[in-house]
Amino acid sequence: MISVDLARQLLATGVLWQPRPGDRFVIDKEALTGDVFWVSDLTIELHHWGDKSVLGFNGTTEWALDSVDLDQALWLPREDQLRELLGDRLDTLRRGGDGWTVRLIDGSETTDADVESAYARALLAAVTP
Repeated sequence: MISVDLARQLLATGVLWQPRPGDRFVIDKEALTGDVFWVSDLTIELHHWGDKSVLGFNGTTEWALDSVDLDQALWLPREDQLRELLGDRLDTLRRGGDGWTVRLIDGSETTDADVESAYARALLAAVTP
């Protein structure tokens, strides 16, 4: 799983989140980033009220939250979501002694011990001017 810091970097470059079941997120407040949540039709659902989107906690979770504004939630994209965001820019993924290396079609490469983090770093490289 990518780190909160790496997720913040993705957000800062304009990578946007459209929540759907199965997505992971943290509440981006100092004391809360250690708890990872998953969007689910059973426990945490996306609700729209007017022009505002919130993640509703349906009472079956440990937390006593009713809802949290979407802009307080920080998306932790999965490997498949990061590949989708890379799209046609992705060339190859290979495993080596230093971990996972993602190569983009422009020839740039990023390496990380965690495969999701390697994809996230490649995405950062692709979207950062």
